[in-house]
Amino acid sequence: MSEKSDFSWGPATGVGSMPGGDAREAAKTVTGSFDGGDQGIPFLAELPARGPGADMIGRTAGLLVDLYARVEPSGWRLGDRPGRDTKRARSWLGEDLDALEEFTQGYEGPLKVQAVGPWTLAAALELRNGEAALSDPGACRDLAGSLAEGLRTHLADVQRRVPGARLVLQLDEPSLIAVLRGQVKTASEYRTHRAVDRQLVESTLRDVMAVHGTGPCVVHSCAPDVPFALLRRAGADAVSFDFSLLTERDDETLGEAVEGGTKLFAGVVPGVDGPLSDPAGSVMGVRTLWRRLGLNPGSLAESVVVTPSCGLAGASPAYARAALAHCARAARSLADNPE
Repeated sequence: MSEKSDFSWGPATGVGSMPGGDAREAAKTVTGSFDGGDQGIPFLAELPARGPGADMIGRTAGLLVDLYARVEPSGWRLGDRPGRDTKRARSWLGEDLDALEEFTQGYEGPLKVQAVGPWTLAAALELRNGEAALSDPGACRDLAGSLAEGLRTHLADVQRRVPGARLVLQLDEPSLIAVLRGQVKTASEYRTHRAVDRQLVESTLRDVMAVHGTGPCVVHSCAPDVPFALLRRAGADAVSFDFSLLTERDDETLGEAVEGGTKLFAGVVPGVDGPLSDPAGSVMGVRTLWRRLGLNPGSLAESVVVTPSCGLAGASPAYARAALAHCARAARSLADNPE
C-alpha cells in the first residue's frame, strides 16, 4: 500500500496559529491535546503575537531559498539579501522547532506543519516597485520554486527532529479565491490585479505539494467559496475550511470530494473566545450535510477531521486549550454517533 492510502489521519487537529509568545507553552498545549492516533494530529504551532517574522507571511518568507523579504510600512517586500527580519523569522521558527522536539520525544504518528501557499504568498509579498509579486508571472514562478525548495528543507528538518512522525504538509491559501477572481488590489488600491488562469494556479499548487513526495497534503482556506474541485485536481489529499461558510452550492463538489477519498478538515469550533456548545452540537451541521448529500453515516469518522474554524491566534490561551480539547471530543461524538 502507498503511504497515503494507509495513512491514519486522526480525528481532530488545529489549524496552526496559537495565542501568546511562549513556544514551549504552545508546544505543550498542542502535543497534550493531540497525541496522535485516536486523539488527533499534533502540529507545529505558529505564534504571530510575537510580531513581524512570526506572522504567517513572514514565517514562510523565512523559509524561502535564495529569496529574502524585509518589513516595509506597507508589508513584506522582497529584497536582495537576508536582513534582520529574515533572521528573526528563522530564529523564531528554530525556537518553535526546539519546543516541538522537546515535547515529541519518542512520538510516533501524524504531525502537521503549515506554510503559506504560493498564491497567497504571491498576493502578499511586494516587489521592489511596491506591487504584489502576483503582478509578475516570472516573479510568481520564482517564488513558487523558492518556496518548494524551502519546504523540502523544512520538512527534512522536522523529520530529523521527530523521526517517528508521519508528516502532513498544510498549505494556507486564504487569498486563493481572490487570486482566481482578480480581486487582489494593486498598491494604489484603485485597481485589481488580473485573475490568474485556473490551470496555472492548479499546476503551481501541484508542483509545490510534490515536494512532500508520497506524504499527505492539506490545503487550508477560511475564506468563502473554497475551490474544492481545483484543489483535488492539484493533488490535495484533504481540504481545510470554515464549515460555517459552506452553502448548498458546495454540495456537489463536496460529495464528489468525499466519494473520491478527499478528507474534509471541517472547521466547526469557533476560533475566538466564546461559549462552546456540547461536542455533539458542534458537529450537528456535519451530520446534516452528510444526510443532505446522501452519504453513508458510517463514513463520517473516516472522512472528517474536526478543527477550529480558523487559527487560534486571536483567542485567549485558556480558550485555545479548551477549543482544541473540544475538537477532540466533538470528533469522538461523530465517531460514536454518526447519525
